[in-house]
Amino acid sequence: MTDLEKHVNQPGRAKLIKKVREKINELGITYIYFQFISVTGRIVGKGIPADHWERTAEKGFQLVYGATANLFLDRHNNYIGYGPEAKELVGIPDPETFVQLPWDKKVARVYCTCFRNREERENPGGHLTSDCRGNLRIIAEEFKKKHGYQMRVGTEPEMMWLTKNEDGTPTGKGFSKPFCYHIDQFESLRPVFMKVIEYANAMGLDMIQGDHEDAPGQLELNWMFDDVLRNADRLSTYRQICAQVAREHGLIACFMTKPFMGVSASGCHTNMSLWKGGKDVLNKLGHKSLPGVDEVFTYVQGGTNTFMPDTKDVQLPGKVGLQSIGGVMKHLPALTAIGSSTVNSYRRLWDQGFWAPVYADWGYQNRTCGLRVSAPGRFEYRSVDSMHNPYLMGAALLKAFDDGISNKIDPGKPESRNIYEAQKAGKSVQKLPLSLGEALERLSEDKVIQSAMPDEMYKIFHWYKNDEWEKFLGATTQWDLDTYLDCLP
Repeated sequence: MTDLEKHVNQPGRAKLIKKVREKINELGITYIYFQFISVTGRIVGKGIPADHWERTAEKGFQLVYGATANLFLDRHNNYIGYGPEAKELVGIPDPETFVQLPWDKKVARVYCTCFRNREERENPGGHLTSDCRGNLRIIAEEFKKKHGYQMRVGTEPEMMWLTKNEDGTPTGKGFSKPFCYHIDQFESLRPVFMKVIEYANAMGLDMIQGDHEDAPGQLELNWMFDDVLRNADRLSTYRQICAQVAREHGLIACFMTKPFMGVSASGCHTNMSLWKGGKDVLNKLGHKSLPGVDEVFTYVQGGTNTFMPDTKDVQLPGKVGLQSIGGVMKHLPALTAIGSSTVNSYRRLWDQGFWAPVYADWGYQNRTCGLRVSAPGRFEYRSVDSMHNPYLMGAALLKAFDDGISNKIDPGKPESRNIYEAQKAGKSVQKLPLSLGEALERLSEDKVIQSAMPDEMYKIFHWYKNDEWEKFLGATTQWDLDTYLDCLP
């Protein structure tokens, strides 16, 4: 059997397909978005009437391979990744992700896994390696089979609500004032974030806290941590929700890392832990009747957290946690290309006055380090911003964990001092790449992190991001004009 056939015929899937039909009928769904994720984290796919659910669930839909690279052109006017002569991928829906869209209850969405075309001469029906969501599932399963651990992740996506002109162009201003944690500024955006929370609840996100951050219009809303793949799906869902709420309120939902200088950027701190055991538990989030299948509202609970301290020092993770930190520390330069994946990302890392995590060190509750133990049982990777692709990030972190555990990598002693003061005192600390170009070079030298993007995935990622970097280098900006236009005579 091909990979596609195995996926379609996996145990329990036929029963789930019937459950989706029951939900379609119960909720009055007439149209479904069949979605997958591009290399940059964009949501792409097709819309298909719900009458064709069973057929599409079995046969899938076809779309050009280049959709995995947003179907964008490089600076030489070549399609990135795949040319027009390439075959078409097959998208197979994963029924466990089916849920109603709360802003139009006749429409639902389902995430998909992508495969090579059935008629390909080489590896027909094989996993499409440029499908970052499918790759994450495979890598997480391989990691669990090898080590017996499940990776659980909680993300903290900061983003900004910006105002716009009547013609839809941005005004260059955030909706609120840049006062961190001020309830008055949080209150000014209450109609916006309450609508986000309403929609998030309806799509399976167990929202747990939120606040106003440092920049104009900047909010952070968090949901309960979960399995790495489900959390990535929820972050993608959250971005879609914010985009819809922005349309309803005449605002711009901005996930760009640093649209304003002189204030904080939008990071997306990623908290991680490795667990043995545990079980999936349905969380109905107050719904009497769920607007989707049970799995969308399911979270893993219980088990043994291997990152918990195993000595009297409550600030030190257990052995598995330390080795995992060691693996991430070793690969931080290459990981930066994934966690800080745009030219604009490095505006954040250069602006060190705003707690930019630019040093490859770790500590307990130390925000000046790239990694910190944020609480007993988990640690936080801080050099990740809100433009990152969580599927690529999850896969790359699993590969770093695997290297750390397999090779028993020692991360060294935690740093308790402000890292800038520690350097003044003579400590030598590796600095992270401070441009996208440099980060891509570090990634090109790191075979472990490259293995998180096997075959065509790395080719497309490098092509796409290197082209982005070269376009930037070849662009004349407003800074150029302001600096050099009248510099002579």
